[in-house]
Amino acid sequence: MILPATCYLIALGSNQRHNIFGRPEHIISAARAALEQQGLHILKQSKTVSSRPIGPSHRRYANSAAIIETALSPVPLLNLLKRIESRFGTRKGQAWSRRVLDLDIILWSEGAFSASYPPLTIPHPMMRERPFVLQPAAEIAAKWRDPISGLTIAQIAARHSRP
Repeated sequence: MILPATCYLIALGSNQRHNIFGRPEHIISAARAALEQQGLHILKQSKTVSSRPIGPSHRRYANSAAIIETALSPVPLLNLLKRIESRFGTRKGQAWSRRVLDLDIILWSEGAFSASYPPLTIPHPMMRERPFVLQPAAEIAAKWRDPISGLTIAQIAARHSRP
């Protein structure tokens, strides 16, 4: 049975060079191509922005966002995103350390979702506190609503841009 397509807001991040693709901003471009090659239709994509690291990493990040359309439900999509990440290189070390590619599901057009295995929560539990996710997301999905708070991405992002 083929399910109707739904949309997801995906965050893309990189802060480590790749031996083929080069700098993190080039990895983001290559990751977008990999998403399309796997049958995920990119409806919109943000510019790539640079951000300070959080956690133990000292390298700046390249961050972007994309709205994709797919018939995949959340868990199969997450599994596909993890396979794409692994093709770019495995992450070594502790959480929030340097990584070649990080792909996260931020929002889903169908609302909230939660699964225990693999662990997945939509909306992404940290999105409201991450300007490096919100800034690119607001560029392409300003009117999308967080199903938990009811606020739009633009409203949440504006809270982080206040002095």
